Amino acid sequence: MMAGMNTETCGPAELAALREIFASRPGAAPPAGWEAVRSFEAEHGVLLPEPYRTFVAEVCDGLPAGPPHYGLLPLAETPQDWGADRPERLLAEPFPLTGAWLWEEDDTVVELSVEEFEARTATVFDHGSLLLGTDGCGMYWHLVVTGPQRGHVWQIAGEGALPFGPDAPDALMPGTPGFTGWAAHWASGRDWFPDA
Repeated sequence: MMAGMNTETCGPAELAALREIFASRPGAAPPAGWEAVRSFEAEHGVLLPEPYRTFVAEVCDGLPAGPPHYGLLPLAETPQDWGADRPERLLAEPFPLTGAWLWEEDDTVVELSVEEFEARTATVFDHGSLLLGTDGCGMYWHLVVTGPQRGHVWQIAGEGALPFGPDAPDALMPGTPGFTGWAAHWASGRDWFPDA
């Protein structure tokens, strides 16, 4: 977890920022409510990170306009293109990464069979994260709910997995980490990849 990122309590300023970003947008779904959030958490054996937890309970449970491009998904939903034949998502299992992994550029992956590659990357897609939505073309946004990256938003695609908002000067997706930083980045109209 990065310094300064609080995943245990939702500060008033963060909640106000999220209300400003989402509440007035056309099509914003009503909040799910605390009962629905607690039920989801009990079903999956997780405690959702703040401020996302309070956001879904009190502000909004989905927005077709985004973020990302094809909309912010309601709690517990997956994108239409996720695929029905995928393995069960195990949110209570720790998200396996702590840094970017571009398997498209990883020489050790070249030697793997399709089955070995899929086994190695399956946990990245299906463990410890909640799907927030998709930008299409197999680019999915995940909120990590379990493990060292809890509270961080990641883009996971066919090419690899990247965290949004690391502090490093060479970060591919610079910005303020966490759900609020990700949402504010989108609301400001900035590109996810500024050098692309």
